[in-house]
Formats: sequence, C-alpha cells, structure tokens
Amino acid sequence: MHHPRILLIDDKIESSRALSKLLMLDGYRVNSTQTGEEAFELLKKTNYDLIISDLLLPGVSGMDILKQVKIDSPGTSVILITGNASAETAVEAMKAGALDYISKPFNFERLRIQVAKALEKNRLVTENQYLRRQLHGRYRFDNIIGISQAMQQVFIRMEKVASTDSTILILGASGTGKELVAKAIHYNSPRAEHPFVAINCGAIPADLLESELFGHIKGSFTGAVADKPGKFELANGGTLFLDEIGNMPLQLQMKLLRVLQEHEFERVGSSKKIRLNIRLISATNTDLQELVKSGNFREDLYYRLNVIPIHLPLLRERRGDISLLTRYFLEISCREMKRKPISINAAALQAMENYSWPGNVRELENVVERTVALTDSDVITCQDLPPDIAAPCLAGGISHPEVSPEGIDLNQTLAEIERQLIHQALELGQGIKARAATLLSINRTTLVEKIKRLKIENR
Repeated sequence: MHHPRILLIDDKIESSRALSKLLMLDGYRVNSTQTGEEAFELLKKTNYDLIISDLLLPGVSGMDILKQVKIDSPGTSVILITGNASAETAVEAMKAGALDYISKPFNFERLRIQVAKALEKNRLVTENQYLRRQLHGRYRFDNIIGISQAMQQVFIRMEKVASTDSTILILGASGTGKELVAKAIHYNSPRAEHPFVAINCGAIPADLLESELFGHIKGSFTGAVADKPGKFELANGGTLFLDEIGNMPLQLQMKLLRVLQEHEFERVGSSKKIRLNIRLISATNTDLQELVKSGNFREDLYYRLNVIPIHLPLLRERRGDISLLTRYFLEISCREMKRKPISINAAALQAMENYSWPGNVRELENVVERTVALTDSDVITCQDLPPDIAAPCLAGGISHPEVSPEGIDLNQTLAEIERQLIHQALELGQGIKARAATLLSINRTTLVEKIKRLKIENR
C-alpha cells in the first residue's frame, strides 16, 4: 500500500511537531525541516507527493521553495501557510502555482481537505501518465506482429506517414487489425498526447450518425435535452478514426467533405462555427471504388480520403505470421487468465497454419483465447482445437493447399510447407538439428541454411 510522503517546512518547532503528528495519524509519511536550505537538500534525495511550507522562513522563503519546486517537479503540489496574510501575497502565491494559501491560525480540517485534494490530484496525474505509457507501449509498431513480406510493407508505410498529418485510408477485410494500425499511427505521431477518437460509421443508425459526428445543441431535435459535443469536437488536436466509412449515408458524405475542405463545422441545430484541427484516418472493408461507380459514395470524398492508402493483407496471405501470432495470443491469454505458460505442439500448429482464417487475426485471437480457457493441459494438441481447424490433423492426413480461381503464390506456399515440416522435425528431434536433419533426409548444414532462410525459431 502506498503511503503518501509529505515534506513539512516550518521554523516554529512546536507547531511543526504538532502538525507532523496530526498528518501521521492520517497515515502520511512526514519529514520536517526548519529552513528552506535544508528543504532543498531533502528534495534532492527524496520525491515528495506534497510540500507544506511556511511562507516566511529565515533565508530561503516559502515563495522561493514554491517557484523552484514548480521548475524541478511541476506535478508536486505545494500549500503555503503564513501568519501575515495579505490579498496581494495570496494572489502572487496562486499565480506561482500554489495549490492553496492558508492563514495562521489555520483550521486543521480545512488543511486535511486540501492535503487529500492535492494527493488525489497527484494520484490521477500519475495514473494518467502510466496509462499513456501503456498506450504508447501497446501501440508501438513492433507490437503489431508480423515478419511476412506483406506486413513489412505495411510497417514501412506506417513509419513514413506517422510523423506527417496526411489523411490516411486503411483498406482491409474485417478482423485484419485496421483500428490497431490507426492507433499505432496516432500514438507514434506528434499528436500522441492528444485524443484518439474512434467511431464505427456502420454501427450507428443513419439518423443518429450526424449528431454523433458533429454534436448537437439542446432542443435541436426530439430527445436533445442538453448540448452534446460530437466526435469531431472531442478529437480536436488529435486523431479521428472513421471506421467502415463506406457505410456513411450520402447526405453526410457531403457534409464531411465540406468539413475537410473548410476545417470547421457546426453542431446540429447551431450556426456557430467550430474550428477544427484533427488528423483523419478512415477505414473500410468494402471496395470504395466500386461504391463510387454505383453512385453510393462520392468520388470527390473518395479522393479526399484516399491521400495515403494502407492495404492490410488477409491472414491467409501472411501464413508465415500465424505461428508468431498464435504464440503471442497464447502468452496474452495465459497472463490474463493467470495460467502457467501453455505451448502448442507441431501438429496443432500446422493445423492452425493450414486453416483459411476467414475471420483473419480477430478469429485467430478468439480461437486461442477459447482454447486456453477450455484446455486443462500444458500443451495444446489437435484435440483441443475447434473441429473445423483440427479436422485434417485428426484425420491423420496432410492438408494440402489448393489453387483458387484467384491463383496461388507457389514459392510462398512451398516455403510454408517446408517451414511446417522443419518445425515438426525439430519438435520430434527435441530441438537437436542433427536429429531433425536425419528425419528430413537432408544434411545438417542444409537444414541450418533452410532455418536461416525461412527465419525459423528453434523452439
């Protein structure tokens, strides 16, 4: 349990002792000193949650301490106490950043309230900073899993556009991670300290979408009982992510186009202009060009949105990433369910790699989570997988890829088969390359070369 640390600075020893005891009875850790010089020495060694200082001290004054603390540690709250209060001094103290200015003899209950208020403010600031660090960590580019060539191209494009303010259109099927990419771009951009606001244009009825986007004023329509800011207003200074933009009604498309051109908008029912400073990232799982041809999407808006396109591949188009993603989601699921680490054997992993994954990465994540929740074993086998994924494995045969009407990448497919067989051989050979090479009827040096070329982890 964290016990907040308070530094008390008062040259009156008796009053300092009394106040220290009262604060310690409330569960605070208190250090006290009689001079500003001693206070500066303590501040060099210890981080304090709150400083309570007499204004008039011999030598360095409470005001000097306040000003230096606000330079060295802006988040630390300072309360000043004085026996010679004046309105002018109080104003000066508040302008310099004091949380409060209390006159002697002071009411201890008031001081307790201000101490609690200051410490709660510090807790919220610290918590907010922690959450921001978590967000920055979670949405770093290297936390989007992928070693396949298709994903490397995505990473290159993301790195190039993150530092710009260019409008981005993310194209990809459901479950490919469009919002994850949008967040990663935002949290690696100059706008990272400002809001990331997302809205799914396909999940909100058309008659409510305008109000959700632009906000409304009280009385603008039935049910508008109070003013409400929209997503554009909430995202000001940051990034607005419009998911499933292809589902936006035509009448709203025109309004969106005007907003992007003029960088201002009005709430529904209002004529007051609101200036706009956002980065717009939109996404769709539909072919916008086909929607333009059919008259269901404005061509001028399409070109306004499609400044920098980012295409996300289907999971079956990046099979080399399935093993990495499976292990990543296994680790996450085990941690969230407070389970010991679970592994997956070669046959089950091959079944995962051979499956078509119509739901893409989202489906893979759900399958892993469900499997971890339902299995009691420390090793996932084919028997633990859903029937549609495990069927070829349980039948004892090898699931062979087929040539679809769209064609097939033969070199990539052969590399995937080769990778799967090497994984199995290493598993059976307990990671010893010489044994694996014997099982595959090749030389050990040939196996080592293939492992390097195919970037296979020896697990």
